[in-house]
Amino acid sequence: MDFRFNAGSIPLLVSMPHVGTDIPDEVAARLTPAALDKADTDWHLVELYGFLREMGASTLAARWSRYAIDLNRPQENTNLYPGQDSTGLCPLDTFHSEPLYLPGQAPDEAEVQRRLRRYWQPYHDQLRAELERMLAIHGTVVLWDAHSIASVVPRFFDGKLPDLNFGTADGASCAPGLSAAVTAPALAQQRFTTAVNGRFKGGHITRHYGRPGANVHAIQLEMCQCLYMDEAAPFGYRADLAAQVQDLLRQMTTAAADWARR
Repeated sequence: MDFRFNAGSIPLLVSMPHVGTDIPDEVAARLTPAALDKADTDWHLVELYGFLREMGASTLAARWSRYAIDLNRPQENTNLYPGQDSTGLCPLDTFHSEPLYLPGQAPDEAEVQRRLRRYWQPYHDQLRAELERMLAIHGTVVLWDAHSIASVVPRFFDGKLPDLNFGTADGASCAPGLSAAVTAPALAQQRFTTAVNGRFKGGHITRHYGRPGANVHAIQLEMCQCLYMDEAAPFGYRADLAAQVQDLLRQMTTAAADWARR
């Protein structure tokens, strides 16, 4: 399978497009040692969000690494943040500007199109089908796009990121009531710093599928990895840290589902 999918019973779908670590053999043979570390993976999110099955939420988690193709970029490979540095549909370098491919081995446009059909399209077909199924049952659904990133990446932002970064495409991808319901628990606590539509406003999935007028509301959470894991290789999961953020994640995803029910 190209992804891990579980159909739930509540009006909440959690998408994890960057948790994949598999790289097709024909791609891996052309990558640099730095690429094979897969440092830019959204590590351990499936485990961190492990409570979702008990909640009854639907989940969709990628199998393939973003180094094969980035599932959260548009097919046209347009920059979601014009004027700012960003990695593309088939990235050529890491977040720290290290080359991903050996000299002369980067994919050409024909290969990019093949990867779109083979790896990108199945994930989006499943995402779309599940939203349609849920919408037919519940009438209103929430798509939560789950991400994580190293807390300091000078290529993209100065200093340390806020711990929790919510994106709603500046309010275009969901109703204000959902954004308020989801962020309220984060803003109420004192442990973690929070930003809404700051450096991260939502990627392709949030912007494309979020259609409040059609009762599909999308919100992205980009979380600093230092909240639940070691940010240095081998990128170990830290259960002691994760326990401190999991309760908040449960509160926020529950608030999203409750909002959709109302």
